[in-house]
Amino acid sequence: MPDLWDDDHPLRDALRERGVAVDAVRWDDPVADWATYHLVVLRSPWDYSARRDEFVDWAAAVPRLANPADIVAWNTDKRYLSELEAAGIPIIPTTFVGPGDDWTPPAEGQWVVKPAVSAGSRDTARYTLPGQADLATAHVERLTTAGRTAMIQPYLSAVDTAGETAVLCTPDETGELTFSHGIRKGPMLTGPAGEPVDPYFEEITPRQPSPAEREVAERALAVVPGGAKRLLYARVDLIPGPDGAPMLIELELTEPSLFLLTAPGSAERLADAIIARL
Repeated sequence: MPDLWDDDHPLRDALRERGVAVDAVRWDDPVADWATYHLVVLRSPWDYSARRDEFVDWAAAVPRLANPADIVAWNTDKRYLSELEAAGIPIIPTTFVGPGDDWTPPAEGQWVVKPAVSAGSRDTARYTLPGQADLATAHVERLTTAGRTAMIQPYLSAVDTAGETAVLCTPDETGELTFSHGIRKGPMLTGPAGEPVDPYFEEITPRQPSPAEREVAERALAVVPGGAKRLLYARVDLIPGPDGAPMLIELELTEPSLFLLTAPGSAERLADAIIARL
């Protein structure tokens, strides 16, 4: 995407309208001089998951990066979910299986297997047990044999009905991270043989998060290392659990789509926050 993902064009344009020079540069551009920029804002480096170590090292070498490099290192491995759970955040129950670990498939139900380092639902699939236990086991073994950590989570039926809610947050006039807008995401996984929905064509519609969803988002952001005030943007993905209460799917602090095209004024708010940082 030589001139950014389409959803970031409103932000690019709002910054330029405010007199800010904006360049779109690949994170792995060998001739980029990151020290010349007053601020580097991560947007869509969605090829990083196959080269996470390289990406984390790159982030650490950028003098002025948003979100910060230590957040990138923490947030690009979904084992951070264990820290949120320990802090009392309601996450989807998650089992992590690393290289050399034994794993026995659950007796029944629908389950999702995915890697702990991933983006855009890559290497992610949904299985119905016990009939597809062999397929699920083979998926976990493929990941761990490659030196990756696998995640196993129950597939929540609300994905197919209510859908996911994303709570988008950007800094307000005081610099405090605060609610900006919300969206609904439709289901993406069709099963073990199906491919995930192309992330460029997700089913996205505006949604006003409920008070309970916003409360969980605030609690999750309070657990971020170093505090949420360090963040330029955050996306908290939630889904209703079996009892209807919101559960956290992911805390997206590295390179999330911010769905600026779905929320009038959101790009301008983020542009103002960037200028405040400058």
